[in-house]
Amino acid sequence: MAARKSTRKRPEPVQVNLDLDFGHPPPALTTGAVPVPVPAVGPGPSGDRVPTVSTEDGAGVEPVLAAATPAAPPVFTVSQLTKTIRRLLEQQLGQVWVEGELSNVRRQPNGHAYFTLKDAGAQLSCVLFRGQAHGGMPVPEDGLHVQLGGEISVYEPRGQYQLIVQEMQVAGVGVLQAKFEALKRRLAAEGLFDPARKRPLPAFPTCLALVTSSTGAALRDMLNILGRRAPWVRVLIFPVRVQGEGAAGEIAAAVRQLAALDALGLPLPDVIIVGRGGGSMEDLWCFNEECVAQALADSPIPTVSAVGHEIDFTIADFAADLRALTPSAAAELVVPDGADLRRRLRALHRALTSHVLEGLRHARLVVAFHRRGGLAREPRRLLAQGAQQTDALAEELRRAAGAGMRDQRDRLNRLGHRLAAQRPAQVLAQRAQVLTHLQTRLAAARERQLTAARERVQRAADLLRSLGPQAVLARGYTMTLAPNGQALTRATQVRPGDRLTTRLADGTIESIVAAPRPAGAPRERRERRERR
Repeated sequence: MAARKSTRKRPEPVQVNLDLDFGHPPPALTTGAVPVPVPAVGPGPSGDRVPTVSTEDGAGVEPVLAAATPAAPPVFTVSQLTKTIRRLLEQQLGQVWVEGELSNVRRQPNGHAYFTLKDAGAQLSCVLFRGQAHGGMPVPEDGLHVQLGGEISVYEPRGQYQLIVQEMQVAGVGVLQAKFEALKRRLAAEGLFDPARKRPLPAFPTCLALVTSSTGAALRDMLNILGRRAPWVRVLIFPVRVQGEGAAGEIAAAVRQLAALDALGLPLPDVIIVGRGGGSMEDLWCFNEECVAQALADSPIPTVSAVGHEIDFTIADFAADLRALTPSAAAELVVPDGADLRRRLRALHRALTSHVLEGLRHARLVVAFHRRGGLAREPRRLLAQGAQQTDALAEELRRAAGAGMRDQRDRLNRLGHRLAAQRPAQVLAQRAQVLTHLQTRLAAARERQLTAARERVQRAADLLRSLGPQAVLARGYTMTLAPNGQALTRATQVRPGDRLTTRLADGTIESIVAAPRPAGAPRERRERRERR
């Protein structure tokens, strides 16, 4: 039987019929151009007949071994016949693709899976070894309609032929799904989906570009959401075909042209949304083309892929900077909600107003406190008190420095005694170095303390001068003195004709009192008139 050659990617199943003919001695089994000899294993009973092999069309296979004498014909053992059948199936069929429904799925603890592939007329035992399974395969489940690729073989202990599965895919997706997975793996290996390439979307875009069909519902949904959430955003619509032959090229060209709008004097969009509504895998296939993925990855403008529904995945989803579950979700992701922004701005305005008012109230309290304080009423006394405190601190500093010097001298003396008792030249030199270092530190510390004390005194003096009478006069206030030089605080302290001196920031004014007018004088006169 000549082996049939198929031009299809998946070869058609080839049937091999084993026809037991008990009128001939054991032949050699021939599978096309590959002879499989069957050895004679010993005499059989007189008159026994041995099996031969025939093909689908019933043609007999020519024997290649000399016929044994009728008295002692050779026979097969069960193992030899099973091995021969296994070699015949493996060499004749090789790799095959079979479609059917999974049933009786059994998973073993070691990771192997056993199941049956069946259709309306037959069933086939299958095994999927753990080493053949990979992430792109669907999980075997009862009732799943699949296409299996693998090698036909025979499980010799049971004499059962089976399919050793190497590939599995859901029927109905078939070649497209395999092509999708292959392209996805290749582009991922090239780094096109690397998260480090992804760019964040701007928080407040002012111009968006929509690459989609001009007649699709997806465009209307996105425009409605953008108009409701962010009516200030400018929208550029780039109509393209999103299905069929040539659609992928239009989408890729649109993404590239949008990145070069500034050369035409048009504003560059902040974000590009590429998408369409849901559909079958064939309908969405243009978004699985390599040219679209490359254009999205190379775009200098952040891109969003919004293709189909939540369950739909395309190559564009992995190449874009962000994947949106639906076109409507994309519109919500790229622009902020205007109503929410207004609420946030109102809340920030209230918080800022409250903070400013609280700051003003606190400042008024501080000013009122200082006006009531002693610094404004008795600056000379406070200045004198500060001077006394400075003197006390200086005296304390001198005592501390003297005590420190005495302690250091005592320690130096003790060290000297110890050195004199030990008399090693090296230790003496070392101690001398330590002593010199300590003296230097002591002098530096004393100087730092004195400097810090002087600075504190100077700051206190500057503060007292800034709050003294001359500073008050410089702010526009005046001080009126009686003829005896005493500061006047009441109108009742002067009499008509007194000569007063009024001190200003830049000089004095001499004045003569015409008549003092206490604050309560008019009221007292009215009360006297009423009593009379």
